[in-house]
Amino acid sequence: MEIKRAFDTLYYQLSKFPKADCLSYKYDGKWFNYSTKDVVDIVNRLSLGLLKLGVVKDDRVAIISPNRPEWAFIDLAVQQIGAISVPMYPTITVDDYKYIFENSEVKFAFVNGLDLFKKATQASEGMDFLQKIYTFERVKDAPHWTEVEDLGKGGDVATLEPMKAAVQPDDLLTIIYTSGTTGKPKGVMLTHDNVVSNTKAAYEIIQVPVGQSKALSFLPLCHVYERTALYVYFYKGCSIYFAESIDTIATNLQEVKPHTFCTVPRLLEKVYDKIVSKGNDLEGIKKKLFFWALNLGLEYEPHLYKGWFYEAQLKLANKLIFSKWREALGGNILQINVGSAALQARLARVFWAAGIKVCEGYGLTETSPIIAACIANHKDMRIGCVGVPIPGVQVKIAEDGEILCKGPNVMKGYYKNPEMTADVIKDGWFHTGDIGIFVEGKYLKITDRKKEMFKTSGGKYVAPQLLENKFKECPLIEQIMVIGENQKFPAALIVPNFEATRKWGEEKGLKWHTDADIAASKEVYAEIERYIKTFNQGFGNWEQVKSFKLLPALWTIESGELTPTLKLKRKAIMQRYDKQVNDIYSVAEKA
Repeated sequence: MEIKRAFDTLYYQLSKFPKADCLSYKYDGKWFNYSTKDVVDIVNRLSLGLLKLGVVKDDRVAIISPNRPEWAFIDLAVQQIGAISVPMYPTITVDDYKYIFENSEVKFAFVNGLDLFKKATQASEGMDFLQKIYTFERVKDAPHWTEVEDLGKGGDVATLEPMKAAVQPDDLLTIIYTSGTTGKPKGVMLTHDNVVSNTKAAYEIIQVPVGQSKALSFLPLCHVYERTALYVYFYKGCSIYFAESIDTIATNLQEVKPHTFCTVPRLLEKVYDKIVSKGNDLEGIKKKLFFWALNLGLEYEPHLYKGWFYEAQLKLANKLIFSKWREALGGNILQINVGSAALQARLARVFWAAGIKVCEGYGLTETSPIIAACIANHKDMRIGCVGVPIPGVQVKIAEDGEILCKGPNVMKGYYKNPEMTADVIKDGWFHTGDIGIFVEGKYLKITDRKKEMFKTSGGKYVAPQLLENKFKECPLIEQIMVIGENQKFPAALIVPNFEATRKWGEEKGLKWHTDADIAASKEVYAEIERYIKTFNQGFGNWEQVKSFKLLPALWTIESGELTPTLKLKRKAIMQRYDKQVNDIYSVAEKA
């Protein structure tokens, strides 16, 4: 069976290796499974129900919900009748929903529960084209998704076959509105061929046993990263277990014991920080052994042989220390796929040393998403790189350093926005907005975002992400943004890791009542300054952070400083902390 449309991946699984636990979820303390046959039957009934509601080819249907089986049901049901899904983050504002509803003219919407039903209802006021909003959870006076399934019960599934056959690879699969660090969201139009080409490439990248593995899913399915992974899992016969929430991942890993999952660097940073924190709590020989193993890991290079003595020590460290790390991840992890932001090199080293293959990848929503990816073998792993371009995708570096790509993964364009489409796709090449180089002529390395690089008043260019990624190695730093455009020197706005700082303070006999007290502490400032001075030595004089301000509150999606994919909204942060920025540079002027 050839995979040409995204929904083909489900039928491929049904024909090759039907699963008893195709999709699984936890409710009221217990895990429940849908078999592959269950999923196919539900999806077909939903397709028939949507047809009865009047959904026709190219109609848009919105999905707004955290990950759950119903998300996949609706997605697949919409696809196979030629309609187009419009997934949205559950965390965005009513105004964002209103804009996306209007721009895409969605006909129906499916939302998670009461809160999202209220938000979607408010956003859709006065919109005649949006006919009804269904919920996945039971909500009083709200239509439930099973009502659509009920409409399809008793219908002839055979009538869907010509409709499925009519869906062509070049037809639109989805319109995904990018979160964007500035301006209104842009509707990225992805075809079946865009996503299927990526799915086929990722089949080889995600190296888990075909038909015999499990994946834990917790990154938002509304983002193309986890969405494409979903189709890969169907294609590989990999059982998909939906985590209850981000907060329950540690517990769910122990319960599910997955072979793989997709994540973002921030989660791995938190896992690492928690492991190191527990190491600091140890005493005597146990503590010495822990940090001996950790330091060995921080020296690791997957593709290099460092001599018999180092290898013998690492083998012992794996037995005594790192085996516990693997158990904390469920004990079966073969590969962790990391994307969305830069992964700290030290994390890649230590996890690989611990037998946990953390494979970084690179791409954008506009590229379905993978452009390049690391392969889970030692000889092809290069720390600090995002791997090699995937099969079928060409990558070149423009004269100004920008990464350009061409291939079947590149979007059709931005919905209702030909001008913006023309700005990023020129002569068939998609302009990523990222700056990069090839290492050894083969491995792609991202050095910064083109739009985020800035020039100091001295005319020197600074790449803030490189600095930020290094400075986050300080255990007392939670978030950081390097600034300095048109200024004499780079500086930084820093949010302390309040939990780690409190612990550090206790060891020094210091105590603070509030987070604001921590941000105002001279002792905390001095300790962070010590780290920054050390890290600065790895950068050119013009790049070094000369001053910084500590801030009393985390940047969040809800407060408007982060995108739903946890990227910094630099303009919003600069506006919010305008006084602190002015203080940094006015003090410098007086000096």
